[in-house]
Amino acid sequence: MRYYKGRIDKPLIYYLYWKRMSIHLVIIDALNLIRRVHSAQPDPADIARTITTTNRTLSRILSESQPTHIIAVFDHHLQDRGWRAELLPTYKQNRKPMPTPLMEGLDAIQQAWWELGIDSLLSDGDEADDLVATLAKKVADHGETVTIISTDKGYCQLLSPTLQIRDYFQHRWLDKPFIESEFGVKPEQLSDYWGLTGVSSSQVPGIPGVGPKAAKEILTAYNDIEEAYQADDLPKKYRKKFDEHIESARVCKKISALKTDIELGFNLQDLRYNEPQ
Repeated sequence: MRYYKGRIDKPLIYYLYWKRMSIHLVIIDALNLIRRVHSAQPDPADIARTITTTNRTLSRILSESQPTHIIAVFDHHLQDRGWRAELLPTYKQNRKPMPTPLMEGLDAIQQAWWELGIDSLLSDGDEADDLVATLAKKVADHGETVTIISTDKGYCQLLSPTLQIRDYFQHRWLDKPFIESEFGVKPEQLSDYWGLTGVSSSQVPGIPGVGPKAAKEILTAYNDIEEAYQADDLPKKYRKKFDEHIESARVCKKISALKTDIELGFNLQDLRYNEPQ
């Protein structure tokens, strides 16, 4: 397993410009996949079963997506809640810790994935979401295809013509029609949406009294939180809430937005998928 640090920018750019090939990078949100598989098991101590099930799932993903490059991104299981908790102390404070058998089995899972040809990237002070976002956006911005495998709707703010999100468990694409149906806003407005509504599962409060329906109404009329706050015609029913809780909304928006400037430090060649012989 590799543990990457440093910068990605120049090596990645040079590789994309000088390698005349079509790229499809698949990024696995590793703990999102592993936790879902593990939680469905009757025996949480049976890590061999977790390995068998995740390997079978990954083999199907490899067959269906036909990646040229692939990486599994892990949160470092010893780290704290990161920079977001510094901005908002309640952030994920009630999240259940990883079950001990699963934590102790992560090395074995990563080794099994390595034998499938899938390397692991471990975070070092940043959440896996931000590492995934950084890598995905840098590659997609060069016109190459990127698929993120995750059920996490937070990645939808990254959607672009060459960046897609696949919810493998629900067998659906988290695409623009899905965002319109689920939230009623544009992908680029999602961090504003969550800044208004909050994210209860992560203990992100938003603006009290502003729910999904109100957030959709506000973000249909205005591009973002700041434009709504500055607007003279913001409906009276929202004005008091904004005046009292604008700082909370700003912090919650910042927490909901994915960072795309993390230092990674590897060449895209390192992620090239070579099918095991």
